[in-house]
Amino acid sequence: MATDDERTTRGSVRTITDLARIAGVSPGTVSRALAGKSLVNTKTREKIEAIAREHGFRPNQMASGLRRQKTGVIGMVIPLGHDARQQISDSFFMTLLGFLADELTNEGYDLMLRRVVPEDDADWLDRFIGSGMIDGVIVIGQSDQFERIEEVADGYRPMVVWGNHTEGQRHCVVGTDNRLGGRLAAERLIAAGATRLAFLGDTGPMEFAARFAGAQDVAVRLGVPITALPTHLSPDRASAEIAGHLGRVAGSVDGIFAATDTLAALCLTELRARGLRVPEDIRLVGFDDLPIARQTVPPLTTVRQDIAGGARGLVQLLLRRLAGEETESLVMPPQLVIRHSA
Repeated sequence: MATDDERTTRGSVRTITDLARIAGVSPGTVSRALAGKSLVNTKTREKIEAIAREHGFRPNQMASGLRRQKTGVIGMVIPLGHDARQQISDSFFMTLLGFLADELTNEGYDLMLRRVVPEDDADWLDRFIGSGMIDGVIVIGQSDQFERIEEVADGYRPMVVWGNHTEGQRHCVVGTDNRLGGRLAAERLIAAGATRLAFLGDTGPMEFAARFAGAQDVAVRLGVPITALPTHLSPDRASAEIAGHLGRVAGSVDGIFAATDTLAALCLTELRARGLRVPEDIRLVGFDDLPIARQTVPPLTTVRQDIAGGARGLVQLLLRRLAGEETESLVMPPQLVIRHSA
């Protein structure tokens, strides 16, 4: 007999998350149960299957069913759990999206782009892959959604993520060795004469956390202090936060590692406004090697990640997964690009 909770939600089951709430299990357990995974015990699987039947949760709502459909469309989704005000117009996003659009067009696919704030839409990923409108999905950035992505990966094969690779993770990722990149940045600052470092960026998102950890590795090894200066990426907050940071650390920092070239460029503007010279007074290193890095004054020393190669990797791995293959993650080596800021 159905419970009161089940009766009140009858007909409202649209996603795996809805089904998981009624069954009292995680979305990942539902994904594995409906996919017939042996990791789910028989009793739990039968309960989930019964609830799915009762609520008309049809096979074509499931990831396994979607793999048999062909829409000719690849979904791209940008989760912004770390900073709801960040925009798709961010230079990094626009650069990666441009390369991805070229790669997908060459493969005969159209693309559908979504920007989501997980705090406002907990079902953001389930809803997208369960929409029936896409053949597969590329997630651009893990943000603070690592566990959500892991759960979906258990039952949905055609998904590849741009982000940071962690040993033992289940979702397929393409990205740069961010920790090594952080080491390269700190080593360059110290080689250029810096003796007191700061990291400019949010250490919450996985990629930025790894960059900061790499810089810490070098700082600890060489006995150089390093301070984290938490900074958002949204343009309406970043400039003011950078100004505040520089006001507080004035005279106590002579080397700054910015988590992105965009933050580094904003930092250059504020340093100039304060009458500080780069690199004479402050050495500065960015990350990404976006076009803006060559256009700043002085040109920006930065850690290059191969964004074009990453886009190719994302698309090729997704195509292989659409064909039913298991794939390994792709971790690309960073490269230090020395210009004039450090």
